[in-house]
Amino acid sequence: MLSADRIEESPEPEDGMARKIIHVDMDAFYASVEQRDNPELRGKPVAVGGAEARGVVAAASYEARKFGVRSAMPSVIARRKCPDLIFMKPRFDVYKAVSLRIRQIFAEYTPIIEPLSLDEAYLDVTENLKGIVSATWIAEEIRARIRSETQLTASAGVSYNKFLAKLASDHRKPDGLFVITPEMGPAFVETLPVRKFHGIGPATARKMEQIGVRTGLDLRAQTLDFLQQHFGKAGSYYYWAARGIDERPVRADRIRKSVGAENTFPVDLFTYEAARDQLRDIIDTVWSYCERSGTRGRTVTVKIKYANFRQITRSRTGQMPVSTRSELEQLGNALLEPLFPVVKGIRLLGISLSSLLTEKRDDKRRAADL
Repeated sequence: MLSADRIEESPEPEDGMARKIIHVDMDAFYASVEQRDNPELRGKPVAVGGAEARGVVAAASYEARKFGVRSAMPSVIARRKCPDLIFMKPRFDVYKAVSLRIRQIFAEYTPIIEPLSLDEAYLDVTENLKGIVSATWIAEEIRARIRSETQLTASAGVSYNKFLAKLASDHRKPDGLFVITPEMGPAFVETLPVRKFHGIGPATARKMEQIGVRTGLDLRAQTLDFLQQHFGKAGSYYYWAARGIDERPVRADRIRKSVGAENTFPVDLFTYEAARDQLRDIIDTVWSYCERSGTRGRTVTVKIKYANFRQITRSRTGQMPVSTRSELEQLGNALLEPLFPVVKGIRLLGISLSSLLTEKRDDKRRAADL
C-alpha cells in the first residue's frame, strides 16, 4: 500500500476513464482574510500591499477590483483609480496558517494535491479517499467546508484535465462552481479569447492577435508546425489546449527549485554599507523559511534592480549546501560588494538559494524505505 508521502503524481486512469480534476481557487484570498479578521473592512475597497510610493498591490478585494485595482499594480496607480482604497500590510504568517488548514481539508479527499500558491491548488479525485463517485460533489463539499471552517469563500472548477479545470474555476468567480464535461470541452475552448487561456500571458496574446489568432477556434485552425515555429515548445501545448486536451498529471509535492525573498526600497541605495544592511533583513526572511522547512541549497544568488529598472543577478555555487545563516550572509555580501560603487541607485534587492536539498523530506523518505 502506498502512503500519501510516497505518491508523486496522479496515476493513469484505467480502461481509458477520464481523470477527475478539481481546481480550487480562493476568492481574493489575502484581502478576504483581512476583511474576515477586521469587520470594519467588509464591503470596502481593500488592497494588501505597500501604500508607499513604490509599493505594489499584492491582492485586491472585489470591491477594489470594481475600480480596476489589480494585483501587481503599483500602489500609486491603484490609489489613483480608487481614492478610498484601504491599504493593509501583508500578514503572511496568517495567510500561510489559513492555507495550511485548507490543504488539510483537501487531504481528507485525496493525497494527490498540487499546490500552485497559498490560495490555489489542483486535486486529482479520480480515485478519492471517500469513494465519492462525483467530482462535482467533492468540490461542493470542499467549498462548503472551507466556508464553514475558515469563513472564506472559494471557487472551484471541475473537468477532465488541468487546463479546463483552471478555466472552469475562473468562469463563475467569486464563490462559484463550474463543470466542463468531456462533451463540453472542445466547444467551450473555441469560444474563449486566447488571452483567457491559462499559460498565455499578455505578450503572447498580443503576438497571437498579430497573426490573426484571437479565439480558441482561431488557435485550433493552426497547424502544430505553425505554432511551434512561432511559439517554440509552448506551441505544442497551445495546439492541444485548443482542442480541450491536456495530458499533464496532477503532481503532488512539487519540488521547489529555489527559496528567496526581495524588497523594494522607498529610497534608492547608493552605498555598499546601506545595501548590506538591507540585505541582512532579507536574509533573515529566507533563513527563517529554511530553518522551518529544513531546506538547504548550494547556489546563492543576489538580485539587484536599479533605479532605471535594469536588473542583474550574481550567483555562486558551492560543493556543499549552505548550512548556517552566517554562511549565507557572508556569501551574499561577497556577491554584493564587487558591484559597488554604483552609478544608478538600487531600488530592489533580493537573495535566493537554489540547488536545494530538503533535509526533513529526505529523512522521511529514507525512513519510509527501511
